[in-house]
Amino acid sequence: METSCDQDGPWDVYLKSCPCRDVLDLLANKWTALVLGALARRPHRFGELRRAVDGISQKMLTQNLRTLERDGFVTRTVYPTTPPTVEYALTEMGAEVGSHLIALSSWSQANFDRIRDARSTYDDRTLEPVT
Repeated sequence: METSCDQDGPWDVYLKSCPCRDVLDLLANKWTALVLGALARRPHRFGELRRAVDGISQKMLTQNLRTLERDGFVTRTVYPTTPPTVEYALTEMGAEVGSHLIALSSWSQANFDRIRDARSTYDDRTLEPVT
């Protein structure tokens, strides 16, 4: 059984030494998923994106956008206006993963009542005294 990934693959996210786990960590991050989901709908300027992802700090949004741009999920386009206008959009690869995140968001919203009921049932059960 192989226990590590070679530098050139094959990649196996289930192996702790596999560098592709970093991508999974990135995409599983709440803020990253929300930023990609927002950009999957349409390109945004920084301020628009910050308003679209309610609760994200300027610092966290900046960090996420830089990482996403470095990893090839997002493009940053500067337009020569006064002041300069900067727009963020998904690359083709970003759009691929963005569609999955939109589906996951939709599923989460559609099933939240079921999840809330399951949590309540579990919590009620764990509060019962053990005899």
